[in-house]
Order: sequence, then structure tokens, then C-alpha cells
Amino acid sequence: MNKRDYYEVLGVGRTASEDEIKSAYRKMAMQYHPDRNPGNQEAEDRFKEATEAYEVLKDVQKRQTYDQFGHEGLSSAGAGFGGAGFSGFDLSDALRAFMRDFGGFGGGGSIFDDFFGGGRSGERYNRGEDLRIKLDLTLEEIQSGVDKTLKVKRQQVCDVCNGSGLAPGASRQTCPDCRGNGQVRTMARTLFGTIQQVKTCPRCRGTGEVVTNPCPNCRGEGRLRGISQVKVHVPAGVSSGNYMTLEGQGNIGRNNGQPGNLIVVFEEKEHHIFTRQGNNVICLLPISFTLAALGGEVIVPTLNGDEILKVPTGTQSGKVFKLRAKGIPHLNAYGNGDELVQVTVWTPTKLSSEDKELLKTLGRSESFTPPKSDKSFFSKLKDSLGL
Repeated sequence: MNKRDYYEVLGVGRTASEDEIKSAYRKMAMQYHPDRNPGNQEAEDRFKEATEAYEVLKDVQKRQTYDQFGHEGLSSAGAGFGGAGFSGFDLSDALRAFMRDFGGFGGGGSIFDDFFGGGRSGERYNRGEDLRIKLDLTLEEIQSGVDKTLKVKRQQVCDVCNGSGLAPGASRQTCPDCRGNGQVRTMARTLFGTIQQVKTCPRCRGTGEVVTNPCPNCRGEGRLRGISQVKVHVPAGVSSGNYMTLEGQGNIGRNNGQPGNLIVVFEEKEHHIFTRQGNNVICLLPISFTLAALGGEVIVPTLNGDEILKVPTGTQSGKVFKLRAKGIPHLNAYGNGDELVQVTVWTPTKLSSEDKELLKTLGRSESFTPPKSDKSFFSKLKDSLGL
């Protein structure tokens, strides 16, 4: 399907400034973010499309390439994630880009403030910062789901002032600069004349109040950095790049402000036996020549323990067997993927003199001579080897 024009996607003109592009993307991200539209595939697609457009148009070089050559120019120039164009741009890429520029992790206000409301500017300022933490998971944990207890470094309520930020006996006073409004008005001269601007009061930081005698323990912040334990339930079937938002588990806000959120990003550990492919897992299994020729049974590892696989007579190297429903569960759905077992016939490297004589005798047998003109045989062999 043909891609839409990136300027059209964001609803901006081709001469739009960087700020206009950023503002347009921010608006669309808020509207179509997966957290606001759970289970809505159309919203997810719009979110990915908008993020892809934003990633190109905010970058001067990518934008010049796109303006001159269009989508084809970006693909040939390797301008996308991972240097392979945007053909592989998925939801995890979009979420990482979104959180990078608008997540506010460790910073002040963020786009997440808009997701969770907020009244006047002081209330938004007092909201704690969102935090992000990476959680590494094994394939076994992903296959079954798991409960984890995380140690999180975050801002916690000061136990001396109980979050008020005040020294014992002290009280808050109305900010003299904004007179309790949390905002101040300034005049700025521009090419179009003098413009009146309204911004957050720098003295009280939007709260409308000031502390004249702050708590000596937290210096008036009402919070201190510490380590907390947070429990999280990881559902079966997650993938690298999926994330979970734990509301209220981020930094506590200043002076008993609303806490931020904790975003837990899942990462899959490399497995020593299995390779994941979607919800299927792939296992390479070496078998002996005698087993391949005569057939028999062999023990195969799975994510749930060992299984017995029946190998038919005359099995060729590269043959793939399917163990149904032994793979990864479908996230938020029923059923599991499969385990694909690809056998490889192992050739011995150390042979005794007696072994060699036996093989030479067998080698002279017509049964051990590969077919010369059986096209169907070679066709099947190519299929089994994926050629």
C-alpha cells in the first residue's frame, strides 16, 4: 500500500517550521497514543504513521532527502531506524521515539501530564516525573508470564516534613510576585509590536505559595531520593519494546504533589537454545545418521520441559518438525505459537579403523548412493533446507 505524504499525515505545509512540526505531532500523539486507545488497531496505525512522519520531518537531512526524492529516496538512503529505511518501523520504534522527545523521564512537565489531567499550572508543576525502567525477561518467563519485584530509584516523601517542605512550625505564604495566581504577565517586543505573555511564576513555580523556612532535610522539596520495591505482573506473550504503565509509581511530586508514572519496558534475553520468531520458537536439533536413516525417537527440549519427537525413516538434514502450541502465547488472545524443530544430521569426525571399514562397505551399497535424476527428491530437499 502506498504511503501517504508525511506533510499530509501531520497536517502541516511543506514550509512548516520545526516547532510547527513538533506541535502537530504532539497533538496527534495525544489523540492516537495506545494508552488512550487500548485495543484500537486503527489508532495504533495512525500513531505509528504520525511518528514515522515526525522522525523524518524533524531531521534536517532526512527532510531534505524526502523533499527531493520522496519515500523512495529515504529507502535507498537507509534513513530509517536501524539503517534500513522505514519498512520495518513498528510500534516499539514509535513508542521509543515518542518517549524520547515527550516522555519527560527525569525532567519536568511532559506530554504525560495531559494524559492524566491537571488543573492550574501549579498542580501540573507539582506532579512528579515519569520514570522508565528496563526489565529483562527470559523466554521461559515470557512463555508463562511472571510476577516481578523491581527495585526503583525514585523520589519519595520526606519523612521529616511529611512532604510539606516546611520546617517545624513554619507555614506557607502567598507568593508576592504572582499574588497567589501561579502565573505572571510579561511584555515582549516583537516585529509585530508589544505582546503580553502569561507564563508560570518563576519564584513559586506555579504553586502560588512560597516557603520562607524550608525543611532542612529536603530543602523545601518535600521529597528525597530513595529505593522502593514495586511489584509488576508481566502477562504471557510480551515482546521486546512492549511496555506497561504503572500509574502513580514514578517520582512523588514536590510538596505532596501527584506522583508520576513508572513505565516498564520489556526486553527479551537471548536464549541459549531457542530463537523466537513471532510467537513461534525455533530449535536446531542434531541427530545421528543412524537415527535419520532408520527412524526412531529423540528427546527435544521445549519451554515447558522435554518432549519426545518421532523421527521417521529416511529423514533428511534440514527437515522441520512442528510441535503444536509449544511456542509463545498470543498476547491478550487465546492460543500459542508452535515450536519448530529443525534437525541436522551430524557427521562424526573421529572414526576408528573398524568404523571406516564398515562405512566403506555400506558406501558400496546401492541404498547409500544418492539419487542422480530424481527431481522430486531434490525439490523436497530444497524445500526442507529453505533454498
